[in-house]
Amino acid sequence: MPGAVVNADNGDVACDHYHRYRDDVALMKELGLQTYRFSTSWSRVRPDGGAVNAAGIDFYERLVDELLAADIVPWLTLHHWDMPQALEDQGGWTNRDIVDRFVDYALSVHDALGDRVQHWTTMNEPWCSSFLSYTAGVHAPGRTSIRDGLLASHHLLLSHGRAVQALRERAPELDLGITLNLTVADAADVADPLDVDAARRIDGQFNRWFLDPLFRGAYPADIVRDIRKVDAAAVSAWQEAVRPEDLEAISSPLDALGINYYHGELLSGHPQPGPDGEPVETNPHETPGQQRRTASPFPSDEGIHWVERGLPRTGMGWEVQPEGLTRLLVRIGEEYAPEVPLYVTENGVAYDDVVGDDGEVPDAERTAFLRDHVAATLDAVEQGADVRGYFYWSLLDNYEWAWGYAKRFGIVRVDYDTQQRTIKQSGHEYARIIADRAI
Repeated sequence: MPGAVVNADNGDVACDHYHRYRDDVALMKELGLQTYRFSTSWSRVRPDGGAVNAAGIDFYERLVDELLAADIVPWLTLHHWDMPQALEDQGGWTNRDIVDRFVDYALSVHDALGDRVQHWTTMNEPWCSSFLSYTAGVHAPGRTSIRDGLLASHHLLLSHGRAVQALRERAPELDLGITLNLTVADAADVADPLDVDAARRIDGQFNRWFLDPLFRGAYPADIVRDIRKVDAAAVSAWQEAVRPEDLEAISSPLDALGINYYHGELLSGHPQPGPDGEPVETNPHETPGQQRRTASPFPSDEGIHWVERGLPRTGMGWEVQPEGLTRLLVRIGEEYAPEVPLYVTENGVAYDDVVGDDGEVPDAERTAFLRDHVAATLDAVEQGADVRGYFYWSLLDNYEWAWGYAKRFGIVRVDYDTQQRTIKQSGHEYARIIADRAI
């Protein structure tokens, strides 16, 4: 879709992990990684939503075998945003039929890998594949519809629940979970009702919209009311789609909850003046490099403003806020999942790396980010959060969806012209932390 990806980049080759996975697993072994979190591609495993593609599933069999031979635990995610185009043409996540198709896909992957993979994640960041994709239009399929975002969010969660039920029935011994991207939404002034309400609405639309049905069997009523004020027809269509038995499936017991954290946000109900006195916005959920029309991913966004607080910013323009991760993990453990092990399944940072004359990649900012966020995770453990693991995003520089190749998150640099891998300073530090078991 023209203008959808920065620089019109595509994922045809990317970091070529498909052909280079053996060398990449050897690199993981060199770094001391204990677990590799990867996703299977629905479009590769069941092209067009049809029969299983043997060549596609065979790749994951080879990858898993290579990981196990290197004593690295495979951690499988079934859905990291991609979908066969034929299914999107039938409505994608807005079409309830997608639920059965997803369960079929999940069981196909289990047919091939169930004897070797213990850890299964259904969805990665359903907020992104619903509101960011169907309401904001930032990610594929690029729709800008409140109704479609609501329907997509429900069908994603229902697909998760039904897949958990199907996998649990087939193999009770599996560890089953879901991964959510979550934020810490703070009010700029806790004494200002407008600021407090702005923080409530972002927390509700980003965090609670997914946490509440998963752990409490209900969507947050206050957010339903907020969105109804904006688009009553969209809420009515969504309510018609939510059947009584759906929430029972969505709230199926979990063995793990993955939490992806990149930054928090400070929010106000008042416009924020810039240096020249004119209002300025610093919404961290925008993709400025896109050249096509997008919208807010938050259906109820009127009167919500992001506040600049002087924290360091990453190459994505996101604030660096390690203590937010501590508070987030403690809150989720206390309020939602007191008996469910937590995992930081993504945490990372993009900077504009420069290769030195000696061929090395000094990335002091990423190295500090890594240390500070691992420390923040340990702080949460000390405060009682049951956190069992930490995954950095990402091992390799990679194709970052709407950002294309403009942003580098890896602790290993990829030269996209030659596919040469170079461990960055942050990668060497990560290996040291793993080896020493200490910051």
